[in-house]
Amino acid sequence: MKFGIFYEISVPRPWGRETEKTVYDNCLEQVALADSLGFDSVWAVEHHFLEEYSHCPAPELFLTACAMRTKKMRVGHGIVVCVPEFNHPIKIAERTAVLDILSGGRLEVGTGRSATWTELGGFRANPDETKKTWDEFVHCLPKMWTQERFSYQGRSWSMPTRTIVPKPYQKPHPPMWVAVTSPGTEIDAAERGMGSLGLTFGGFAEQEEKVKRYRKIIRNCDPVGEFINESVSTVNFLYCHEDDAEGVKVGKRLTGVFNYLAAQLLAAREAYPTKSYPSLGLLPSLRRDAAGPGDESGAPEGIAMGNPARITRELKKWEAVGVDRVNFLLNALETVPQEKVLESLRLFAKEVMPHFQGSTDTAAVAAGGR
Repeated sequence: MKFGIFYEISVPRPWGRETEKTVYDNCLEQVALADSLGFDSVWAVEHHFLEEYSHCPAPELFLTACAMRTKKMRVGHGIVVCVPEFNHPIKIAERTAVLDILSGGRLEVGTGRSATWTELGGFRANPDETKKTWDEFVHCLPKMWTQERFSYQGRSWSMPTRTIVPKPYQKPHPPMWVAVTSPGTEIDAAERGMGSLGLTFGGFAEQEEKVKRYRKIIRNCDPVGEFINESVSTVNFLYCHEDDAEGVKVGKRLTGVFNYLAAQLLAAREAYPTKSYPSLGLLPSLRRDAAGPGDESGAPEGIAMGNPARITRELKKWEAVGVDRVNFLLNALETVPQEKVLESLRLFAKEVMPHFQGSTDTAAVAAGGR
């Protein structure tokens, strides 16, 4: 199992001239350290209008900066919103190709359709159409990346024959993923031969069922791209400390702040009832956990908080249910001081990562990253 880091880029009020720059600088420092420690990837979301929760409307720019500061880490565009009111598919193909070139062929392309009414309504997008436009986009992108000349006449967009340049550095093209929040989206990913990019904090039993369904269906898939990306990724929090009680205490404060922020989000289904959004996705579980900042109860199931031994036990359970990669959120509203975040990364790389086959030989790497 491999490990990555995942960014929403949350920015606390009050917003002064330096506030957002400080948060971005902290994120980039974390990314550079994670690369030196042997982490596999860095992912960044695309969100709009979500005050404090996520100030990351241009992940391709943040990820370009990440690529310039790293040597080995994959850079994950997680996710590109595949809705024409947000992003034109030609521009997605062009931007991702450039990012793949600049990163030396390290790009992973996550796709999705947004889930909050704040964003969908802000762009005047019709929630009944987003699943259909996403499907069109993911079928077209690999062709735009690989065909010398491309034309298209479809439901949500069309173009005359043109040459889309540049082409990605990776051949035939970067791996493709689907953001999995709502139940059943893992099936959409499997049917199209795309990786399952889990963005919920479900328990082991729920995730194991999703992985089983995904693995069964992808064996007979009709891939949208030139190859099948049979990978399962999930998201988690990370706070690693030598003292278990301290690790759990700070970890609970981190998750409490994040859950409190997420509980303020307005899901598309709440504002616009539609069969296209069959559930509230990740929001119900977050709201159940949203006791507010400072909740210091015991560590929840599966969350990577505490000392290295505890975190290793929890991650071994994720490995056992078939997860290939865990992507960690490291902070929320700068709740954890920057130096503590960096110490957590170093300790995790030194004491936890060597227990997992497929991770970089991190014992030596971690020592060199101090």
